[in-house]
Amino acid sequence: MSLPHAILTALLEKPSSGLELTRRFDRSIGYFWSSTHQQIYRELGRLEQAGRIRELPAAVPARGQKKEYEVLPAGREELAAWVALPEDPRPVRDPLLLRMRAAAVVGRDGLGAELCRHLALHERQLAEYQEIEERDFTPAPTTDEGRLRHLVLRGGIDLETFWVGWLTRAITELDH
Repeated sequence: MSLPHAILTALLEKPSSGLELTRRFDRSIGYFWSSTHQQIYRELGRLEQAGRIRELPAAVPARGQKKEYEVLPAGREELAAWVALPEDPRPVRDPLLLRMRAAAVVGRDGLGAELCRHLALHERQLAEYQEIEERDFTPAPTTDEGRLRHLVLRGGIDLETFWVGWLTRAITELDH
């Protein structure tokens, strides 16, 4: 149920076309809630049918013009109600952890290389998040909106920091 809420959030931040939304998902929201372009377009149709968003009227109607959407009051109410709902944390489902468990019974051929590959991926993601923090959150935000966005980014930084530390430790332990 979170994709419609991610779209409502993005549209409340800035009315957008489907293409603009997919680009924004690729650059920001997608860091913590990924979705394919097809899923986004399909969900836009559902949200419009449900009366939660509407197509903005074009200033000058033209054939093939991209549709821009905005959130209607029902969409804002839906999003506010969802924000207030309790939700339990989800259990971790990570294929790498399962591979490590499997390696305990079948042997760890190739596992070291995969751990090193994951470490490099997490180091790159951490560096990217840190660049975003430096660029977008220096100086520290002073509004609730800015602080909440920064906290989401900090969550990503903290998770990547965890993975870098844990993978480094795993690689070191398995090398001994």
